[in-house]
Amino acid sequence: EMPFGPGTLTRVIAVTSGKGGVGKSTVTANLAAALAARGLAVGLIDADVHGFSIPGQLGLVDAHGTVPQPTRVDDLMLPPVAHGVKVISIGMFLRRRDGEAAVGAVAWRGPMLHRTLLQFLTDVYFGDLDVLLLDMPPGTGDIAISVGQVLPNAEVLVVTTPQTAASDVAVRSGLVARQTGQRVIGVIENMSALTLPDGTVFDLFGTGGGAAVAAALTQEDAEVPLLGSVPLSPTLRTDADAGIPAVIAHPEDAAARVIAGIAAQLAQTPRGLSGRALPFRPR
Repeated sequence: EMPFGPGTLTRVIAVTSGKGGVGKSTVTANLAAALAARGLAVGLIDADVHGFSIPGQLGLVDAHGTVPQPTRVDDLMLPPVAHGVKVISIGMFLRRRDGEAAVGAVAWRGPMLHRTLLQFLTDVYFGDLDVLLLDMPPGTGDIAISVGQVLPNAEVLVVTTPQTAASDVAVRSGLVARQTGQRVIGVIENMSALTLPDGTVFDLFGTGGGAAVAAALTQEDAEVPLLGSVPLSPTLRTDADAGIPAVIAHPEDAAARVIAGIAAQLAQTPRGLSGRALPFRPR
């Protein structure tokens, strides 16, 4: 049985991007921490198996670069907790024979990736979650298709940069999610214009990509809003490298404020019972 499949009361949100390097994992880690700081029970599956970075961003790494392994209880694994977020990642299972931390290269094809995703969903004891976030690999590959199959109820957030080259590809990842029946609930534009101390606006990656993706994914019966534009922020990056999300370490930072605002918008849509079959029959 799939604990987070159709019928679950947990909101399942897959964070996707068309291409790599748009800061999707940083946004996901900060969103998870911001939702947990609001008092929600949050789980985070690092489904970006080839490019996992969530353990490092949430500080789940010791001085040697080793990621703690989940505690095993009978057939289940208890996920480590960081900043109030229950986290599982393939990085927790990679070890070199000499006991040193894994460099972490995962050379797997589709079936192995599918099995790993299923294991994270079924063998990890997250308990009762309000929100389960999935940090997806960039693009529309095996994992995206597997998530569509086993979690057709998942909602999708698309992360892009303002650049046309990124936003064009981001639209594709949203369309693939929709083909598998998932609902695209919004677009987050990352690395948008930064206001310098002298008031100059510096838009390294151009403008308009987030709005363009939102417009391209909006349909007559389903509006896809631009949930926020996260400005370029050295603090967001340095905090990610230090393992403390900026929403916790520097909540006054402009980028952290935008991500916290997006978390507030997501938190306003609680888990719902409307339209769900209740597990009893009238006599």
